[in-house]
Amino acid sequence: MQGEREDLIKSAVEIIRSGGTVVYPTETVYGLGADALSEEAVRKVYKIKRRELSHPISLAVSSFEMVHRVASIDPESLEILTELLPGPVTVLLRKKDTVPAVLTAASNVVGVRFPDNEIATRIINETGPITSTSANVSGRTPPTSVEEVEIKADIIINGGRCKYGMPSTVVDMTRTTASEDKRDININIEIKRRGAGYDRVLHVLRSKAVGKGLHGFPVPELWKNRDR
Repeated sequence: MQGEREDLIKSAVEIIRSGGTVVYPTETVYGLGADALSEEAVRKVYKIKRRELSHPISLAVSSFEMVHRVASIDPESLEILTELLPGPVTVLLRKKDTVPAVLTAASNVVGVRFPDNEIATRIINETGPITSTSANVSGRTPPTSVEEVEIKADIIINGGRCKYGMPSTVVDMTRTTASEDKRDININIEIKRRGAGYDRVLHVLRSKAVGKGLHGFPVPELWKNRDR
């Protein structure tokens, strides 16, 4: 069984490197992965999901070095990220030019996931950032086991039932303001979607709020946007 899984992980890495697609497990729901920095590969994901190109797709990383490759992060934001990640959180950040416009629907904001799942991170370690979107047709319920996966990909990796069984909590960290002397950065954080790990996210953000200029913690509807 272990040998079979190792073979599947190796195959998944090769498929992503060659522009293909993979269904992979995370701690939230099963994801549909492809090279997130390849416009052609990302378009395949949109096609498989029957997703409108006007709806952005997030990407997944496996290290903070990789986060820096795809997004611009100030030291204050990084301090918060290290408390939130890895985990069931999608963080909205300002994207770098390495991220293709098709992934973000031409926006300058990219959703970043750092999954807390060994299979997912092992794949990403070898391939670099991959797409992080639920492995379902847009608008349908995200799968929490391989038995629930209905879409077709080049390979499907069975990692068992997902720990949380619901999409990630989404945190917007794109809005910052600087003091007049540019020495202090205030981060205006908003929780866009309440999903897996919400209570912990709220605890982390509240604990960091003192002296950090953090504010804006509305309580959104439970995983309002199911397709993530």
